[in-house]
Amino acid sequence: MPIPPLPLLLANLCPAPGPASAKADRPIRILAFGDSLVAGFAVPSKAAFPVRLEKALRAMNFPVELVNAGVPGDTTLGARGRLSQALACRPDLVIVELGANDNLQGFDPALTESNLDWIISEIIRQGRGVLLAGIRPLRDLGPKDSIAFEGLFRSLAVKHRIPLYPDFLEGVAGSPALNKADGIHPNPKGIDEIVRRIAPLVAETLRQLPEPLDRS
Repeated sequence: MPIPPLPLLLANLCPAPGPASAKADRPIRILAFGDSLVAGFAVPSKAAFPVRLEKALRAMNFPVELVNAGVPGDTTLGARGRLSQALACRPDLVIVELGANDNLQGFDPALTESNLDWIISEIIRQGRGVLLAGIRPLRDLGPKDSIAFEGLFRSLAVKHRIPLYPDFLEGVAGSPALNKADGIHPNPKGIDEIVRRIAPLVAETLRQLPEPLDRS
């Protein structure tokens, strides 16, 4: 089944603007900007990462709404091209989860780092919070590139002074019980484990956000 164009996806996912008097009362909007690991590849929509994270954060008394801007197969280069449209949702926080497909396609880690640097810089320029989710290499491209790939996420987090979740698949990768048959994409149990592990950092990041400039 073909993936709808991103503007159509976001038109369906971004909540419609409310009346002007309700702007300050809308939930905190979190944009999950990533690839198939965010999108919820081959799992029911209610089991996708953004849906499960929203439920977890609401259970922690955070009035949030999650927007799923995950596109299966997306690379950091592809994500650069759709960032502007994704940010049209005016999120308060963006969780950036990208890089796995760069690694699988054999991209130079320096290119991945450059693209992520641009993406993070643009989000910050627009006054949105950022949480960066890294990932360990899924394909062995040799020790030099593997070390460079693993290190680029921490380097970017330090450069931009943003919170880092070092490995999006921590506790899930390599576990048959938590993954689809391909061994890469988490099943619903795996997604719940990711959420259980990352939710405390997302909650702490929300506590540190300044008062939103635009809650429309």
